[in-house]
Amino acid sequence: MANTFKNFRALMTTTGALAYTCPAATTAIVIHLQVANVDGTNAADATIYWTDDSNADAVTRLCYTVPVVADTSIGVMEGKLVLEAGDTIVGIASANGDLELSGSVMEIS
Repeated sequence: MANTFKNFRALMTTTGALAYTCPAATTAIVIHLQVANVDGTNAADATIYWTDDSNADAVTRLCYTVPVVADTSIGVMEGKLVLEAGDTIVGIASANGDLELSGSVMEIS
C-alpha cells in the first residue's frame, strides 16, 4: 500500500465547486480543510460538504452558511475525515469569487 500526501483547492461559487474526488481503489484521509475570504471588503458565507458515493451521493455538511469575514480564514473541521473511492468534497459560497477552499489528504492505495 502506498501513502501519498496531496493538496487541493477550489475557487468557491454560488452553485458549488468540486474541490476533491477520491480516486478509484483509494481511501483518502482528509487532514485539513480551510476557507479563505479573498475579498478585501465583504464577508461571505461558506458551506462545505462531502458526498458518499456508496450511498447514492448522500450529502453530509461539514459547515453550513458559516460567515467568513473579509481578509480572514476559517478551519472547517476538527479531526480527520475518511473518504472512499468516488466520494467528493464540494464548496459553496454566498458570493462568486470571494472564497477559496484548500485542503490536504493522505491517499492510501
